[in-house]
Amino acid sequence: MTLHYDVLIVGGGHAGAQAAIALRQNGFTGSIAIVGDEPELPYERPPLSKEYLAGEKAFERILIRPAAFWESRQVALLLGREIVAVDAAARIARTADGAAIGYGKLIWATGGSPRLLGCAGNDLKGVHGIRNRADVDRLASELDGVATVVVVGGGYIGLEAAAVLTKLGKRVVVLEALDRVLARVAGEALSRFFEHEHRAHGVDLRLGAFVDCITGEDRVRAVRLSDGSSIACEMVIVGIGIVPAVGPLLAAGAAGSDGVDVDAQCRTSLPDIFAIGDCARHPNPYADGAMIRLESVQNAHDQAVVAAKTVIGMDVAYAALPWFWSQQYDLKLQTAGLSSGHDEASVRGDPATRSFSILYRKAGRVISVDCVNDIKAFVEGRRLVTEGLLGASEDKQAREKA
Repeated sequence: MTLHYDVLIVGGGHAGAQAAIALRQNGFTGSIAIVGDEPELPYERPPLSKEYLAGEKAFERILIRPAAFWESRQVALLLGREIVAVDAAARIARTADGAAIGYGKLIWATGGSPRLLGCAGNDLKGVHGIRNRADVDRLASELDGVATVVVVGGGYIGLEAAAVLTKLGKRVVVLEALDRVLARVAGEALSRFFEHEHRAHGVDLRLGAFVDCITGEDRVRAVRLSDGSSIACEMVIVGIGIVPAVGPLLAAGAAGSDGVDVDAQCRTSLPDIFAIGDCARHPNPYADGAMIRLESVQNAHDQAVVAAKTVIGMDVAYAALPWFWSQQYDLKLQTAGLSSGHDEASVRGDPATRSFSILYRKAGRVISVDCVNDIKAFVEGRRLVTEGLLGASEDKQAREKA
């Protein structure tokens, strides 16, 4: 017999969990199911590369809600099942074992999988990504026999993992192909600050470093670079982004490329199918309306609320301020807005004190702020970014009327 739910949510991460929560909070009384490919209850992902990897938080402490919550809200959890195909006309999602699940509305919240290195040796034992609990548990189980770890990628995941592993007493080498870390998400001043901090903590940080291959018989023994040099190691962590998990939707005819395209209500081009979170490519007002993907808890949460309210019939649109955070050593980085395309950056405070902020402007308007150990600046920065967008919108309307 085919299961059927009024709302089927595919993906058991933050976006999927929040969609179910928001449906019930807003009075939805129909049947809801979350189907996830992991055997775990929905849990938070950000701690995986921080407190969970460090052993500072037990898994139970990163659950989004305990089992009793889902039972009391009558949300069915179909765990350990992967959706591999969607029939949009028949309103059926099919699992890897051939089971069919019918739906009235479908919310796709699958996130993505770690992007792999495209070189020889990327499948050796000891090469890891960090995306789910199993990834980190497998990585942690091998640490006793590891002296040196090579981290490929100087983004949030790579630097957070480097900070934790350094605290655990490992020798860490970070390889970044670009000329600075965090190059895709921050300005140069912040990049140089974190480069200095990691080196001060003993990390061997190398910029403009390209991996040629990973060597070893069965298990990783070294990473060879394009310049011919080699780094002996027992573990490699790859943090070079994700591949959005949208194959079944694209195969079903949904529009998209790097993710699946959605409108301001998180609707895909397929009838009654929504997409939210890391896998959703959406028009963002803080990117001048451009179609972008955002990999953040804020985006997952706020898109989930928009999708849930739209399902119920409420008139809403996604226009939330993007914000991000990262914990490295005793440094808490908080970011509001999107700094891409800025033409001016000004530092407030002294980075030497390890508490400062950076304002990013475009054509005189504040579009983003980075704050390191400075919560007051973050609160003020959020206000400036929001007011800057509102001011730009008002100017645009005035010009159009003129």
